[in-house]
This record gives sequence, structure tokens and C-alpha cells, in this order.
Amino acid sequence: MLLRSGRALLFWVALAAAGLPLVCDATSAADRPNFLVILCDDLGYGDLACYGHPAIKTPHLDKLAGEGIRFTDCYAAAPVCSSSRAGLMTGRTPCRLGVYDWISAGHPMHLRREETTIASLLKGAGYATCHVGKWHLNGKFNSPEQPQPGDHGFEHWMSTQNNAAPTHENPTNFVRNGDRIGKQEGFSCEVVVREAVRWLTEVRDKSKPFFQFVCFHEPHEQIASPADLVAQYPAATKEGQALYYANVTNMDRAVGRLLAALDELKLRENTLVFFSSDNGPETLSRYPTGWRSHGSAGPLRGMKLHLYEGGIRVAGLLRYPPHVKPGQTVHEPVCSLDLVPTFCEMAGVPLPKGRELDGTSITPLLSGAALDRKTPLFWHYFRSIGQPKAAMRVGDWMVLGHWDGPQLGPGASVHQGDCEAIKAAKLVKFELYNLKDDLGQTTDLAEKEPTRLKELSAMLVKKYTQVRDEGPVWDVPPDQPKGKKQKTE
Repeated sequence: MLLRSGRALLFWVALAAAGLPLVCDATSAADRPNFLVILCDDLGYGDLACYGHPAIKTPHLDKLAGEGIRFTDCYAAAPVCSSSRAGLMTGRTPCRLGVYDWISAGHPMHLRREETTIASLLKGAGYATCHVGKWHLNGKFNSPEQPQPGDHGFEHWMSTQNNAAPTHENPTNFVRNGDRIGKQEGFSCEVVVREAVRWLTEVRDKSKPFFQFVCFHEPHEQIASPADLVAQYPAATKEGQALYYANVTNMDRAVGRLLAALDELKLRENTLVFFSSDNGPETLSRYPTGWRSHGSAGPLRGMKLHLYEGGIRVAGLLRYPPHVKPGQTVHEPVCSLDLVPTFCEMAGVPLPKGRELDGTSITPLLSGAALDRKTPLFWHYFRSIGQPKAAMRVGDWMVLGHWDGPQLGPGASVHQGDCEAIKAAKLVKFELYNLKDDLGQTTDLAEKEPTRLKELSAMLVKKYTQVRDEGPVWDVPPDQPKGKKQKTE
């Protein structure tokens, strides 16, 4: 195999030392890894049985966890959907890209054409590429006015702009390669996996390695779930609770079908599978139709739209037999931002030039080595619930910064004047937590650790300022409604 970096060489040397097979020729599909990324929408850190949920049944994902690595400290790139997806696709923290919040239909905000995605990088290196499910990286979906999945490297796509509509059952809003395909029978995750399997078996060029990005709508509202799975939760007596539990179980069942297809196609041993969520779980009844959102952040503080752990820490499962030892639990922090450098390294693809990446290749962890993260993990969300608008993790420590900008209502997207507020705001106050000793972030150590606070807050301000200054300003029309002021914690 043609190796493009010293770290990649160390990765394959480690595999050889472990007695695992190496590849010698990067020209065929069999010699380079396939990549399958499965992303859920609003799945909480505590929503899977393998992460401690006492009731929700997730046998296929529990099995996946046992076949590879279960990350305890896996993070999304943002506490909100569009931003998180933009970070995963580019390896760049989303405020650099100008994807500051979720993207409403028709909005000018989008993942710009000049950004380089993992799909484009792999496609350019000879990979077959496919996106199925939720896209949510533009407001003008399926329009030449903004880049579509095909413009960002996916040669085949069957996607929706945002949610499956009108509900998860029998959705009508999927578009395949630019063509609307009308009503689809079944629940959204079933529709998505049916297309994913069809592409694997009938459509893709089998002479090429592949990258497939499968994006479930589950368990985001509007939730609809199969009656047979709802019936499995008679003890879930709160309104909407059984529907939510069944929604997660139905998603798990869809994952099982997709992984079974890999086995049937004899693709298991050369396919790296990564499963995660775009952010933490939705807060119950935050909006009128959200009454089924019974997701759990487990022991973490906060939920979706928070910059505390519950908003950004998510499930993370990785399988790559026989290269990755099964049954591992890894506590090293990893992030969806890490996928771009990791996949590029493993595929022998040069990283994009002239674009600062915020992720780190996690290939050392796959062979049991230590990870040396040079760039600390960082988050910024201007409409977060609560005071913190920026956060940075350094080792076991998490520092969070309050800003002097307006306290805007959560989940309202980007309106006229918001970009200017983002550009003007400064961090003025800080919180500090030791996550090793205080996973629930109950004790702010800012006053007790003044020296550490000074050091880490300076690092946070420097990164925040750099990212803030790089992000673009969108020309948002004045008819976008203003968000309401939020209540602070």
C-alpha cells in the first residue's frame, strides 16, 4: 500500500506486530478499507442498552459494540444538527464554515462549495460514494442555487433536506440524484436502509472501495414507530414514551439489516463501521410537537442545544475486523471531526491543502496505541441553552465560556443581525469542570483552580476568536422571524 504519512506507517506497523494482515497494493477495492458511517438524529448518550439505558432494546448495536470499540468519550462536532453534520463532513469546527445553527428550508446558509468534504476526497481517490437519509447542509435543497450532495462528492444520493415528512412513516419527501421519488412505504429508517443495501448490492462499482454515509432521521420528531415494537414497552406509561423507545429499537433493527448485508456481500472484514449521533437528545416538549422526545443523556448534564456534556457527548461505536480487537472500551476523547483525517490516513489520501482541520486522526487508538491530540476539541454555539456559548476539552478538563452577546432563544436558526452579533461577541466569564471526577458537571472549579482556569480560558479565547473571525456573514433576509429570549439556568 502506498503510505502518505508517518502516522499511517506506524498504524500498519502496529497491525503487522499484532499478526494482522497488511495490504500491499492500493489500486483495488480489496486493498483499501471501505467506510460506512451511520449517524442518528438526536440519539441521546444514554439511549442504547450498551450505554446503560434500562429499558430500550438495542441488540444489534450492543453486538456491534462488542465486536469493536465502544467509546465512552465520543463527541459530536456541535450540539445541533446541521452544524454537527458540517463538522463531520469537513473535519472543521462548523463555525469556521458558517454553519452556525440548523438550516431552515429556503435559508441562504449552506455548506459552501469551496469546502472540501470527506466524500469529495475519497471520490477523487477512486472511492464509490453514497449518501442516504438526512442531508441538512443547505436551505435550498435540490436547487442549483446551492451545492447538493452530488456537489459535495456523493455520486449517488437519496436524501431529504431535513426531517422525513410528514412523519417517519411512509415519507414523501425523498429525492434520488435530483429526482423526487414520491411516497415510500415503511418507516424512515427502513426506507434509508433499503436504499443503502440496494446501492451496495446493485448500484455501486464493485471494483472500487466505497464510502457510504447513512443518516437516519430517528429518533428526531416527528416520531412514528411500528406497532409491534411499541407493544414491547408496556411499562413505558408516560405519553409518547413507548413511541420513542420503539423508534430507537426500530433504528437498531435497521442497523442490523445493513450490517447483515455487509456479511452477505462478504464486506465485513474490509469495512470500517462507525456509528454515532449528531448531538444529544431533544428536551421533552421544547416545542408543541415534541411530546414524544423521551431521550436520555444518561449521567450527563444538559441535552441537545446545550454545550454541557449532554448536548455534545454521544454514543460512538467502531468496528473494523480483524484490524481492531473486539470487546474494547476506550475512554480517550474522540470526535466526529476526527473522521476526515482518520479516513484519509487509512485510505492513503492527502489531506486538503489550505484548509485548517480541527480533528485528529485516531488511527493510533485502533491499534491500541496512545493518541497525541495536538488541537484540543472545541465547540461554539451562539444559541445554546444556558450561558456557555463556547467550550474546550483539554485532557480531563472542560472549560466553558460565557459571551457578552445577546442571549437568544434556542433552535431558531440564523436571522438577520445574528452573524453580526456572533462576530462582535467576546468571551467574558468561564466555568471549569474536571470530567474524570465530575462527569455530571455539578461543581464549577473556576474559583478553586485559578491558575488552571487562566491557562485554559486563554486557550479557549484564542481558538474562539480565530474561528469566529474566519466564519462568513450570511445575507439573511429580514422576513426571518426573530428568536425569543431564553431563560438562563
